[in-house]
Amino acid sequence: MPNIKAAEKWVRQSEKRELRNRDVKTRLKTLFKKAKVGGDVAAAPGVESQLDKAAQKGIIHPNKAARKKSRLVKAIRVTAAAAAAAAAAPAPTRTVRKKTGKK
Repeated sequence: MPNIKAAEKWVRQSEKRELRNRDVKTRLKTLFKKAKVGGDVAAAPGVESQLDKAAQKGIIHPNKAARKKSRLVKAIRVTAAAAAAAAAAPAPTRTVRKKTGKK
C-alpha cells in the first residue's frame, strides 16, 4: 500500500488504464482473427484502422501494428487465391473400371 497520497492515485489510474488497454487488445485480437479466417477484403481497412489507433495511443507498439497489418493482407491474399483456384478448377470426375472377369 502506498504511503504517499499521489501514489494512491497513481495506483487507481494504473488499474483503470490496464483495464481499458486490455479491452482494446482483446477487441483487436478478435477483429484480426475474424478478418483473417473469413478472408473478408472489406473488413481489412477497418481492422487496419483500429490497429493504427491503438498504436497511436500507445496501447501497442507501432511496429506490432505494422506487422499485424502486413500479415492480415497476406492472409487475405492467400485465402482469395485459394478461393479463386477452387472456383476455377473443374469438378472431379469419377472413373469406372471395367470388370474383366479374370482373377
